[in-house]
Amino acid sequence: MLINHIAQTGKKSILIFLLIIYTLLNFQCASNKPDPGNLDGKDNYKKGMTLIAKKKYLRAQEELNQAVIAGSHTEWGDTAAFYLAESYYLNKEYLLALSEYQRIIRRMPFTTFLEQIRYRVCECYIAESPKYFNDQTYTYKAIEEIQEFLDDFPDSEFRSDALIANRDLRDKLGRKAYETGILYIKMDEPEPAISAFLEVTSKYYDTKYFELSLQEIVHAHCIDLNIEKAQEYLETNRALIKTESVFNQAAKYIADAKKTMEKRSK
Repeated sequence: MLINHIAQTGKKSILIFLLIIYTLLNFQCASNKPDPGNLDGKDNYKKGMTLIAKKKYLRAQEELNQAVIAGSHTEWGDTAAFYLAESYYLNKEYLLALSEYQRIIRRMPFTTFLEQIRYRVCECYIAESPKYFNDQTYTYKAIEEIQEFLDDFPDSEFRSDALIANRDLRDKLGRKAYETGILYIKMDEPEPAISAFLEVTSKYYDTKYFELSLQEIVHAHCIDLNIEKAQEYLETNRALIKTESVFNQAAKYIADAKKTMEKRSK
């Protein structure tokens, strides 16, 4: 009798153990099943938009990324993709934002956000454009994107901002070339200085460094004591120098060079 009781107790224990395992497995499977109300990621989208409004951009990125994956086939899929890119942009992660904006352009070329996205691409490159003395790859790219944007959207609401940004970027490139010329002037290297200033006058004629470069070309000729060339250049470009102080400084360089020549001839 005792043996039978022990055997029956053991069987009950095994059954209870198996029941517990079965229950746990069912619970785990149930917890892994997607929420049937969120199969298209709309809940993630709503949470992401709320988080953007609260400026919690990192958490917004997580939610919106899930929304984009699940809702790419939906009518609001491009909206989720756009605001995913925006969450990177607003968090100042410009290169990541740029990647997302460009992905939308490739995959959804007819999105209603196209104009905004194209200008955001410009803004990402503008934001990555460094100080004038650093490599200007992103500056050149920003100018290129701005020009293409203006060509494609001539009546855009962003036109005024784009033109201002373009001018500032060109000023930066003009300054880089101008400062290079000044450096050569300080090193008493007039020929490479002239080349740098000519880059300004030919490429960045609409910047504030244009007149100064004309002045410094005269200066460079005077350093070389080539007074005839200096005078000829100043006379040829007299009409382009609108600022009296710039013209007077160029004339002073010539006068000083003449004095130096006179001293040497004595």
